[in-house]
Amino acid sequence: MMDIKNDIRALIKGAENAEVEFKSAKGGLPESFWESFSAFANTNGGIIVLGVKEKEGRFLLDGLTEEQVALYKKRFWDCAHNKEKVSATMLTERDVVVGEADGSFYLVFRIPRATYNVRPVYLTRNPFGNTYKRNHEGDYHCTDDEVRERFADAHHATAPFDNQILPNYSIKDIDPVTLQGYRKRFAIRKENHPWNDLDDQTFLTKIGAYRIDRETGTEGFTRAGVLMFGKTESITDTACTPWYFVDYQEKLSDTPGVRWSNRIYPDGTWEANLYQFFYRVYNQLSQTIPTPFRLEGITRIEETQAHIAIREALVNTLVHASYAEPGNIIVIREPDKIIMRNPGRMLISVDDFYAGSHSLCRNPIIQKMFMLLGYGEKAGSGADYIVKGWENNQWGRPIIEETVQPDTVLLILKLGKEEIQRNQEIVKEHLSQVVPSLSQAVLSLSQACPKLNQYTTDVIAEFIYALREKPQSILRLMEILGETNRTRFRNKILLPLMENGYIEPTIKEVPNSPKQLYRLCKKL
Repeated sequence: MMDIKNDIRALIKGAENAEVEFKSAKGGLPESFWESFSAFANTNGGIIVLGVKEKEGRFLLDGLTEEQVALYKKRFWDCAHNKEKVSATMLTERDVVVGEADGSFYLVFRIPRATYNVRPVYLTRNPFGNTYKRNHEGDYHCTDDEVRERFADAHHATAPFDNQILPNYSIKDIDPVTLQGYRKRFAIRKENHPWNDLDDQTFLTKIGAYRIDRETGTEGFTRAGVLMFGKTESITDTACTPWYFVDYQEKLSDTPGVRWSNRIYPDGTWEANLYQFFYRVYNQLSQTIPTPFRLEGITRIEETQAHIAIREALVNTLVHASYAEPGNIIVIREPDKIIMRNPGRMLISVDDFYAGSHSLCRNPIIQKMFMLLGYGEKAGSGADYIVKGWENNQWGRPIIEETVQPDTVLLILKLGKEEIQRNQEIVKEHLSQVVPSLSQAVLSLSQACPKLNQYTTDVIAEFIYALREKPQSILRLMEILGETNRTRFRNKILLPLMENGYIEPTIKEVPNSPKQLYRLCKKL
């Protein structure tokens, strides 16, 4: 009987990581076979071995004859092509294999994960109450909401959730600070673009935040537009995304009883839309990863591969999240890793994610909005940036995990502690060699502007280097310091530095020019 284990392993070779379900078939093709078929197809795929029962690590054969196995195989194919039995089958002849051990026959079914446009795979003609999912321990019924979500994913290409028009939403639901911030970043990236001269309403229409349905004549703000630019209460309204909640947790303190050293969440002090959340979190992450900035001589290199990987991973989390499902978008920064979690399952398999060059986005309009700013690459290259950025730093391969109950996707980016310390020491040594006057420059700015004392030396140094390299926009200076309130930044930081003669505007005659930049004065 020992050979059966090796025989079965040989049959499932190449799928060692898949779940395997053993089922007895003494009384015929069991009904539970189809429940597992649906569950595997709707989750991550798996293998069903029919005619073998596993009990406490022992494999017990049913003693099926070759004729019985042939009959079961025929019945399977008859049912697999019958819509009254199952909605779809993804198997081919090579996915159904006959095995034999000690004169007893059995069948092995390799069930692949169904593609997004086939899910959900359900039994009978009624998906509600007849759709299953897998959760390691067994097969479970999908709730009616989960069934609807899978149907929505199946039609995401023709009717994406984020492109739906929200009734009774107006420009009053859009945060003007967020919109203007986006437009200024867009203008900096694409200085001569014709959209820069458009009014806000037309601009929002161009990027997909507002649209007109030509078939019905309905027009209004899309869900993507509200998620990206909306006010918090407008986003969480039942008409939009009532479960929406974004959360950044920084757990870098080693003080007992301190749950997190910093947290960004909708606390009423800022509009918690995707645009604001992205920049707030990216600024925090970029300041806590190794080599927060790099120099070649005295020229500052804007982004390392690690920065790009984190940026793409964060965009990936936001554009692939299922905003129709309950669940939070959570980003956690721990001393040795970064964790990003979003509700919903991936439209592609984990293997396809690692392979790259696969582009199936759950929220294509939100993706477009990020792409217009140069973030969130299409055609799968975003995944390439994430994987290669981490592997090139010798931090290992990013880990992707999918879970059910609830459906979530987890991305884990591990950091090497020794690598972190080594990089930080190299940066400090390089800075001391290249700019001996760094400490004095930081001290001078801090004395002129007391608010800068709340930042670390490295952050203030980055602020100085950016200005030394070339004139900078107010948005770029705010980004370096992690500031999001323009008025507060201008009054508490920019004006004191200007009044003390450390920086000056490049267009002095038009202080509020949209092309206004700021540069260091000779005094510093």
